[in-house]
Amino acid sequence: MSVSRDVPGRPAPGGRAPGGTPRVALAELLAGNRRFVSGQPVHGHDVTAAAASASGDQQPYAVLLGCIDSRVPLEAIFDQTFGSICVIRTGGHVLDRAVLGSIEYVVEVLGVPLVMVLGHERCGAVEATVESLRTGRRPAGALAHLVDRIAPAVTEVGVNDPEVQPLAVRRHVARTVAALRADPLLATPVDTGRIAVTGALYDLSTGQVTLLDPR
Repeated sequence: MSVSRDVPGRPAPGGRAPGGTPRVALAELLAGNRRFVSGQPVHGHDVTAAAASASGDQQPYAVLLGCIDSRVPLEAIFDQTFGSICVIRTGGHVLDRAVLGSIEYVVEVLGVPLVMVLGHERCGAVEATVESLRTGRRPAGALAHLVDRIAPAVTEVGVNDPEVQPLAVRRHVARTVAALRADPLLATPVDTGRIAVTGALYDLSTGQVTLLDPR
């Protein structure tokens, strides 16, 4: 899926971008990120008015699955107002049944056309997984679940690869995207083009979001 470099029409406060297609939704996200990077957000300082305008039925145009890292606030880095996007955050953007059910709901009931999986550099969950595989020490508690889910990406890269951390981050995004595209309730709308599931990477140093798989 190619992405237009033109800035799309502004969505109404708390509403969907005009067109309601994956292309328009993705273009609006990337346009918001460009505003964020340039220091010219349009939503960042009008919280009260935005909340009031979003008090009716929600009509988001995208759902974003990202990491819990406090340096990656998804509404802020895409410069989105109340009601524009649904945000799900887990350690290392790991999928579980609750996350998958939430995405299915947003796609099927709210009709969003875009699902984005956003990884980021220096991800702590990926780092913990690399450390676990290198040392053979499995973390205690539920953290082990995150490690287990991220481990295949690290293994595919190679735990002793000098670039295992950044490469595993990208690989884990790709695996998460593939799992969502293969989900029984998402596969058909993906195949017909009603929705797009895409992966991206956030640069902690610049604030830039780069698409890893623009389909």
